[in-house]
Amino acid sequence: MKNYLSRKVLGLIFLITPLFAMAQGEISGTVTDQNNDVLPGVNIVIKGTTTGTTTDFDGNYTITAQSFPATLIFSSVGFNTKEITVNAAGKVNMSLQEGLALDEVVLTGNRSKPRTILDSPVPIDNIGVAELTSSGKPTVDRMLTFKVPSFNAQTQAISDATAHYDPADLRGLGPSRTLVLVNGKRKNQSAQVYLNRTPGKGEVGVDLKSIPTAAIERVEVLRDGASAQYGSDAIAGVINMVLKKNAKYTTVSARTGITSEGDGFNFAADMNSSFNFGDGGYINLTLGYYNQQLTNRAGSPGIADLPADARPNEIQWATENPELGMHVGQPDLEKGDLFVNLGHPLGENAELYSFHGYSTRKGRSFAYYRAPYWRRDIADSEFLTRSEDFAGYQPSFEAQIDDHINALGVKFDITDSFNGDASVTYGSNSVDYTVNNSVNRDYLADNGTSPRTFKPGGYTLSNIVMNLDFANVYSDQLSSSFGLEYKKEYYEAIEGNPLSYYKGGSDSFAGIKPDEAGKWNRDNIAFYAGLDYDITEDLLLGLAGRYEDFSDFGDNFSWKVFGRYKLGDKGAIRGSYSTGFRAPTLHQRYLTNSQYIIVDGSPEPVLQGTLANDNQAVKDLGVPSLFAETSRNISAGFTYKINPKFSASIDFYQIHVDDRVLFSSQQGYKQDAGDVDTDNDGDVEGDELLQDINPVEQILIDNNVVALQYFINAGDTKTTGVDFVLNYRGIDLGDGKFNVSLAANVNETTVDAIETPQVLADNGYNIFTREEKGLITNSRPRSKFILGMDYDTDKFNIGLNNTLFGKVTVTAPETGGIDQDLSSMLVTDLNLSYKVTDKLSFTGTINNLFDVYPDKTLASTNTAEAGGRFQYSSEVQQGGQFGMNFSLGMNYQF
Repeated sequence: MKNYLSRKVLGLIFLITPLFAMAQGEISGTVTDQNNDVLPGVNIVIKGTTTGTTTDFDGNYTITAQSFPATLIFSSVGFNTKEITVNAAGKVNMSLQEGLALDEVVLTGNRSKPRTILDSPVPIDNIGVAELTSSGKPTVDRMLTFKVPSFNAQTQAISDATAHYDPADLRGLGPSRTLVLVNGKRKNQSAQVYLNRTPGKGEVGVDLKSIPTAAIERVEVLRDGASAQYGSDAIAGVINMVLKKNAKYTTVSARTGITSEGDGFNFAADMNSSFNFGDGGYINLTLGYYNQQLTNRAGSPGIADLPADARPNEIQWATENPELGMHVGQPDLEKGDLFVNLGHPLGENAELYSFHGYSTRKGRSFAYYRAPYWRRDIADSEFLTRSEDFAGYQPSFEAQIDDHINALGVKFDITDSFNGDASVTYGSNSVDYTVNNSVNRDYLADNGTSPRTFKPGGYTLSNIVMNLDFANVYSDQLSSSFGLEYKKEYYEAIEGNPLSYYKGGSDSFAGIKPDEAGKWNRDNIAFYAGLDYDITEDLLLGLAGRYEDFSDFGDNFSWKVFGRYKLGDKGAIRGSYSTGFRAPTLHQRYLTNSQYIIVDGSPEPVLQGTLANDNQAVKDLGVPSLFAETSRNISAGFTYKINPKFSASIDFYQIHVDDRVLFSSQQGYKQDAGDVDTDNDGDVEGDELLQDINPVEQILIDNNVVALQYFINAGDTKTTGVDFVLNYRGIDLGDGKFNVSLAANVNETTVDAIETPQVLADNGYNIFTREEKGLITNSRPRSKFILGMDYDTDKFNIGLNNTLFGKVTVTAPETGGIDQDLSSMLVTDLNLSYKVTDKLSFTGTINNLFDVYPDKTLASTNTAEAGGRFQYSSEVQQGGQFGMNFSLGMNYQF
């Protein structure tokens, strides 16, 4: 049945074309601003239809109306929307005035017809690229963190491959529950699962670093559950990256920066340009380069970390190296980007469009420094140095990451008010690992030597998504959307070099073994429909539904009802209720690996195993096969335009997630390990043999690891919060204009239930300990306030942005300790731009002006901070731990 449907989908996508043209009239013209400068990228829509276009880089547009009179709606980010009624074909020029965010037209959140933010029944942020780049941050995920209160992403320290991705999410619900689109098309997720103790542990997100800011026209952030419209992953909301189409100029930008500590040097350069081709076609091209150096904010426990039986060389090393060799901070990386966005008319009623993105980067992070007293077997072998001179070693974790997205589609008008969109999108993300400056301790013990560099393998995730979407505007009051989607996903774990997985494997990251490698895939097909009914000019009601069937776990139906009541032309009350779902990823279902990490009860990194959910040993523990999480989302809000320059909105939400996929706590030995080599160093740890081995302990023995983790549907959570936005724009101060905005998010997440399989419960195992719960409830700020101010003149722009990150909590482990609340953290960013000419400008930025750091982690938390090697928690995140940063930038247009 599914193969039959797949062939039908392919046939529809590649064969359907407009079959007829109707009587029509062509309207064309130029759009300018109040200074008579042309405006590229302005949206023009014929009211009551789905027909629309955008201006090219000379501000010109052409649109075809099927009948007259026709009302044109002109809208652009940062400008007031205008409507004009046209009685006949001909030339219509338009001038737009700088205006209010509530008048901006958005596409995300409504698949039937564009609406302004004021008209939208759900909360949407619409952020232009100029506003993003004014933050002075180097990547789009960091920019959004300091612009959208409910969005969070921070650089991870000592997190193996996670340090190269930086988990990002909306409303603290984890990376897996935020859907990311590019030009409205689903972006593939990353190949990496976040396995370390960071926010989003056990989850998979989209590699936001792979999308260059220079290619983006704007970002639309839908802060509402949208599974009924877009499918899996949209529980927390949707982020849509809208790419540039037409640009008036070729723009070349460069930026460089460094921290006040003298590290973390970074350099970025990019170029964006547009070209016309054919009859009415466009190509937008973006090239980007970014280089980032290390930062280090390690603690300095020194000799306090030494064991009681410390050797002379170990004492000398700890005395001379109080930071114990650690690198705790951002990794170094080098990245290149190429993005192309293009379109061309196909006759009078259709447009061919395509976009392609390729990003590649190499990065290096560091594992824990292997202190000499942690690795006495290496010292005594005298493989690296004489035993009395042994100073340990620090493995580096290096990653080559490639990310692709490619889309090809046709938009076509069936009638003036009924259109379609057929597309195919291919995306992939791959990571290939290299471990340097390491040792395979078992191979050394057996052979007297060991490689120092290992190729432990890698992972690849790719998908093909086929969409056929229709939208029909029956009248000014009634519109609908419907369509179908077919998706095929592929996941591959690539075997490492044999010496990387020999017995215990390479120290820091053991290679992927033959029985851990493999290829897996699944497919799903979805059908969706939505209806919007403007009962009156003020009252809108709507509903949407989506059915999906997955080949690996079954089907799901999600639905949504929503409404909006306008308070005249200045405000609206809005609300929605929806169900949602998230399909478990292929990674979560099939990942198996071994990894050296800090485990409970061990002062040093030891080997832990992750077993696939479908592993028979895991099933024997009573762990069921993964299935879809489900959610219930309710939101209600109010938005009001107090005057043309002053607007406010407030939205409340509550999100229940049932059967949440969790990465279990470490499951270890319950008794003396006896003759079991628990830390893989060749020595046994006790005098007694294990008696009455329980099922978990048998798995540990069989897999030669000291702790076990796995994925399981086991948690129910509830997230409650409120978003608040206040904007006062365009205040005339004589020579310039002043803008001020206040945006805030306050939220709380609770874990309401954990379901433990009976076999594990009977043997005394807690599958999700309090420290794991803390990563869900306490690792992201429970509040964030952003106060932004800027003053703009013909020559100068001065911006001051203040971001107050609320409390987070370092959660003490189940075995003991005291929780620590980290106090709120205020980060102030100062930005100054100067226009030398209309084409050339320079920018200076001081991020974290007052050099603020998070509170230092207390030893009383008893967390896995490895003897004080971390000054700041690696498990919870606020505004970063790198201090003040200076940067200078140049922007040139020609």
